[in-house]
Amino acid sequence: MNYDAPILITGTAGFIGFHLTKHLLEQGHHVVGLDNMNPYYDIRLKEDRLSQLSHPHFQFQPCDLAYKDAVMGLFSNFKPKIVIHLAAQAGVRYSIDNPSAYMDSNMIGFFNILEAARHHNINHLIYASSSSVYGASTDYPFSEKQAVNHPVSFYAATKKANEAMAHSYAHLYGLPCTGLRFFTVYGPWGRPDMALWRFTDRIMKGEPIQVFGEGKMSRDFTYIDDIIDGIIRLIPLPPQPNPNWDSKTQDQATSMAPWRILNIGNNQPTELEHFISVLEETIGIKAVKEYLPMQDGDVRSTAADITAIQELTGFQPRTKIEDGIPAFVEWYRRWHGNKG
Repeated sequence: MNYDAPILITGTAGFIGFHLTKHLLEQGHHVVGLDNMNPYYDIRLKEDRLSQLSHPHFQFQPCDLAYKDAVMGLFSNFKPKIVIHLAAQAGVRYSIDNPSAYMDSNMIGFFNILEAARHHNINHLIYASSSSVYGASTDYPFSEKQAVNHPVSFYAATKKANEAMAHSYAHLYGLPCTGLRFFTVYGPWGRPDMALWRFTDRIMKGEPIQVFGEGKMSRDFTYIDDIIDGIIRLIPLPPQPNPNWDSKTQDQATSMAPWRILNIGNNQPTELEHFISVLEETIGIKAVKEYLPMQDGDVRSTAADITAIQELTGFQPRTKIEDGIPAFVEWYRRWHGNKG
């Protein structure tokens, strides 16, 4: 891999972007990180993440991807060959009340990345999709080969649209695009709107936690270090056109263009009740639970078929929640202690 040309990472102050940037710098890469530092959650957390990235090979550029000229200028200045697009307006439930935020960030922002990538001859564009695209499907485990025509949140709809947009650019301009469907990523430096953070905060304060779906939900919780390992393995492996792609069967994961979709998850779904019990044991406090029905835009279960990424890269998630949850809680206590 070319270590001279910088890798461009969008959303570098975000949860996954921060960890990926840190790991790539440790491996000797030059990284240019973009982020608009929006206040969707406590901006101090984003600032603290960035403070951990002080490195001679790292350059941070504040940038709102909705502004095309700014994006084009950054590509012209830094001339990256690898782009890892992680910036997005996150959150399923937030999209119910604030859909316009998702249009600006997830649709217009991604279009501007595609335009910049095709005009600057990018070798590989890796971008964040989501397990949310599987929507109302109950065909477990979720396979990239199955159709995803029934998103149940606007967030999921934007991610499905991103996959289609990337395919058109791969087909028309030969832009190699890999879309990664992330499955419930968790770990240190995670987001405050995620269940693990919210549960930890409320249990420590002695406040009730809201358990949706009557506690019968399950998620393919995937530890951040495993996610980062999978992304890094993919960087030097841009997709090639699939010569065996058949328009009759229409495999949804590959194409006659240099485009592919990959699940990246743990392949070990965990029931929410067990997840909470591990958290209770880690904190040493029993949770007071308030059971509630499913929320709009949510799904009952997620489960990733990760055969494709395993065969391509040797990816193998290694972190059990019995190890991942304590790692998060230890970091959480340390970070909040530092906040005074």
